[in-house]
Amino acid sequence: MNLAFLDDFQDPYLKEPQGRGALLAGVLLGYMAYRQASRSSGAQGTGAQDNGSAAEPTGIDRSPLFKQIQFGRLDIRTLKRLLARVPQLIAAYRDSMSRSSGNLNRLCAKAGELLISGQPGDLGTDGNFAFTVGFVNAVEYYWQIFGSRDVDNIVESRADLEQDSKGGM
Repeated sequence: MNLAFLDDFQDPYLKEPQGRGALLAGVLLGYMAYRQASRSSGAQGTGAQDNGSAAEPTGIDRSPLFKQIQFGRLDIRTLKRLLARVPQLIAAYRDSMSRSSGNLNRLCAKAGELLISGQPGDLGTDGNFAFTVGFVNAVEYYWQIFGSRDVDNIVESRADLEQDSKGGM
């Protein structure tokens, strides 16, 4: 696991364990939501579809995980509850996450370790922002952490996702 990219951030909150844990939790849950949405909708999970209906979710907002997250209002207890469910979610979505399951578990462990090793306290504005930045950049940061993809050309196609879930890369 390569976390060197975290050193590039200048925000003081991201120099603290809790800040890094919040960002990595966002990466983890964002990548899982992306994979859920890609599996369930048959789309890339980008939200690029426009059918004229504002009420119908498209892309990543179709993910059940996305619907459980209250962006901007997360507290540490809710974040820990979401992270505690990661092994169960990986098992439930094994078709779309099987090739990533080891990495997702390692990322969950690291995010949890950082969150509990930091100063006790709530996430607040800084933590919610760090989580959201990790969530919306999840695919790019995931491949920076685990390598093996060209991070300058991150757009994953449906064929890539199908190939990953079938065991090929």
